[in-house]
Amino acid sequence: MHRLQPDALLFVGDLSDGDLRLVKRIMQLECPVAVLLGNHDRGRDRSGGLLQQQLTMLGDRHCPWSLRQWEQPQVAVVGARPCSAGGGFHLSQAVQAVFGPVTEQESADRIVSAAAQAPSNWPLVVLAHSGPTGLGSDADSPCGRDWKQPHIDWGDRDLAFALDRMQKQRRADLVVFGHMHHQLKGRRGERITFHRDRRGTCYVNAACVPRSGCDEDGKPLHHLTWVEFDAIDPVLISHRWYRPDGDLVYEQSLYRARHSSASPC
Repeated sequence: MHRLQPDALLFVGDLSDGDLRLVKRIMQLECPVAVLLGNHDRGRDRSGGLLQQQLTMLGDRHCPWSLRQWEQPQVAVVGARPCSAGGGFHLSQAVQAVFGPVTEQESADRIVSAAAQAPSNWPLVVLAHSGPTGLGSDADSPCGRDWKQPHIDWGDRDLAFALDRMQKQRRADLVVFGHMHHQLKGRRGERITFHRDRRGTCYVNAACVPRSGCDEDGKPLHHLTWVEFDAIDPVLISHRWYRPDGDLVYEQSLYRARHSSASPC
């Protein structure tokens, strides 16, 4: 990250199974950071104690149901429901212990309320762990259930409700999430990781697992999902694999606007 110098860095969760070492590394990053923890981050601790430790360490970097924004770069990030495991709506015991009981409607209301505070001329990014319902019901859909028949839409309903309601004031420019791995269960191919709806909102599944690996020569590679904006419009979205020294080895282009004057984010 020091070599790449991104304008901002977003984490979609499932950093570990509650191991605090990666959280500590995130705290050392100098660029603007927003985090939304995933279902694995609560570990096996149902009491919420391990989850609370991570939240305390991250402070306002963790942004569930809230707005996180920076002047440099001018980006507004709205966090969705924390620690989601997909499949509609469910709060684990750990999440309830930390955040209290939250209904599906309350969760959607909080997301909409946070988005309403975002400056209208800044890119509006919704950061989630699981994506919304409505992106398809096939195994390879961005949030499709690939491990069990029948294959169904395994996205979050509260997030879908919130995004639909946001259209009345201002749509999200980008929705980025993880949870559903790119490689389908049983090695039956790869998931569709990008969708752009008729209103222009871009949806990106960033869950390339594992994020770190090696090429055929045994040299290390690290995956990032890369997005560039021109004003409020995403104009370049891709999956990229980098060397530890910051050299770009491979890029899978997901979306590129025909005309743009974007600078990297």
